[in-house]
Amino acid sequence: MEPTLSDRSFRLVSRVHYKIRQPERGDIVVIRMAAGHKTMYLKRILGLPGERVRFKDGVFMVDNNPLPEPYVVRNGSWNTGEVTLGPSQYFVAGDNRAMNAREHVMGVTHRSRLEGLLLW
Repeated sequence: MEPTLSDRSFRLVSRVHYKIRQPERGDIVVIRMAAGHKTMYLKRILGLPGERVRFKDGVFMVDNNPLPEPYVVRNGSWNTGEVTLGPSQYFVAGDNRAMNAREHVMGVTHRSRLEGLLLW
């Protein structure tokens, strides 16, 4: 999540936040990547249920419109195929878009994997 968040910085996470409201675009979330594992990732929600999303030349597209992302310092040249998100699916990615897409964990995640909202 650099440059937005620094390595080894201390942050608070609300595990109850999404019990009272739905996740929103731009939220930084903690995601459990595999059932039973303790590996967690911090990612930003970019795509919401029902949207068609993809990266095109480093720009995140929602329903064929570029998403303004003021938190991204340098875009890479990421390209992905278009995906239509299901009713409980979100598209997530980190803010460090300058790194190679193959070295970056991103993509579609199910609502049930969202463990909490990052609080500042």
